[in-house]
Amino acid sequence: MSLLDLLTGNSGDQVAQEAENRFGISKGQILALLAVAAPIIISQLRKNAEKSPEEANNINNALNQHDGSVLGNPAQASTDDGNSILSHIFGGNKANVENQLSQSSGISMDKIGPILAMLAPVVMGYIGGQKQQSGVNSGSDLSGLLGGILGNAQSQSQQSDNPLSNILGSVLGGGSQQSGGGIGDILGSVLGGGQQGGGLGSILGNILGGK
Repeated sequence: MSLLDLLTGNSGDQVAQEAENRFGISKGQILALLAVAAPIIISQLRKNAEKSPEEANNINNALNQHDGSVLGNPAQASTDDGNSILSHIFGGNKANVENQLSQSSGISMDKIGPILAMLAPVVMGYIGGQKQQSGVNSGSDLSGLLGGILGNAQSQSQQSDNPLSNILGSVLGGGSQQSGGGIGDILGSVLGGGQQGGGLGSILGNILGGK
């Protein structure tokens, strides 16, 4: 299963449906947000894994607790667990990430956090499943695994006519929209708080109708 399959399949659909029911935000808007947020989470996780062998091993151990079973029933995922995952991944930048996504998507701060907390355990479950399938057993191999997930998503997005593929392709730098350099610029804008032209705001603005 690729990242695009995750977002466009049953798991992504259930997360979006649950969020729509809970917060009254359109399912399409939530799916668009997930297509932006998921690769940001994975890319930051990869960045953290590359900081030091110790950090990579910590992430590897955390992923051992996520076997992918959550993908069959995302509703079982705990938002408390999701918030903890996001805090570990983004650290002190968690609130800034949420703020940037909120401003760009038009989804209020009181809703953006819970939606991301619903997504995080699903993303971790997906990576954990891919880790098992790939036979990755050590932190030293995590960067390659995570990079492969992002690379495969970009490649598949270029070949698919699914609307979400255009979003994911733009985030990863493979789409037709002017995304200002793909995920590197997006992460720089989100984590650095900058207002870079053509980055996350432009992508979500185009996707969500200029919000």
